[in-house]
Amino acid sequence: MDFTGRAVLVTGGTKGIGFVIAERFLAAGAEVVVCGRTEPADLPGALPRGGGRNARFAAADIRDAGAAAALVEHAAGLLGRLDVLVNNAGGSPSADAATVSPRFVERIVSLNLLAPFYVSQAANTIMQGQETGGAIVNIGSVSAHDPQPGTAAYSAAKAGLLTLTRALALEWSPKVRVNHITAGLVRTGAAASVYGPDGGAALADLIPMGRMAAPGDVANACLYLAGDLSSYVTGADLAVHGGGEVPARYLATRR
Repeated sequence: MDFTGRAVLVTGGTKGIGFVIAERFLAAGAEVVVCGRTEPADLPGALPRGGGRNARFAAADIRDAGAAAALVEHAAGLLGRLDVLVNNAGGSPSADAATVSPRFVERIVSLNLLAPFYVSQAANTIMQGQETGGAIVNIGSVSAHDPQPGTAAYSAAKAGLLTLTRALALEWSPKVRVNHITAGLVRTGAAASVYGPDGGAALADLIPMGRMAAPGDVANACLYLAGDLSSYVTGADLAVHGGGEVPARYLATRR
């Protein structure tokens, strides 16, 4: 896929899945801005065939609506336009719903639902004024469809993000396409401890594809949803979870 001449903003693009998403867009020829609260030691870079270019960094706490709008304006100013927004920033530690604090819930909902809304609003304003419009891709989670213990606030926020995607696709078409990726278990360095002492090896047996996702699996889906091959796709939810998980009742009756 050729993204030469296109401008891309990836929130949370300084590590994990977002880092690889930024790398893939750079390798496809795009100019990329990534954001985070602090600048990392290393920024995403393109392979030699992508010109050896690096993403540009902008510091922002996108949970604040003003900061989110300023980020988008800054990115568009750096790149001269904005063609693609990937709302990747998100996540949550495990927390007991019975005892979790209101402050924790507010922060999780703010990061996983409100922040993508704020950034998307600002991006839409720019994209609507461009002849070629633009594309927004929201990175969601299987938790939106199938909550797990310890994820009440996170699951509720991600379910909201999925519905937000569909609502924005209705309102902002045809100039701006808005799509959603339901990401399953993704093997990243930061998440390894969450998946058990074996780094998630045992979990692979629960996934029909026989392995956890790599960040590149999610990144490739982003390129599809942001590119010309999906020009008639908006309001969609693309499952990148390897088939989900084998039902517990199936496993229980065969032990």
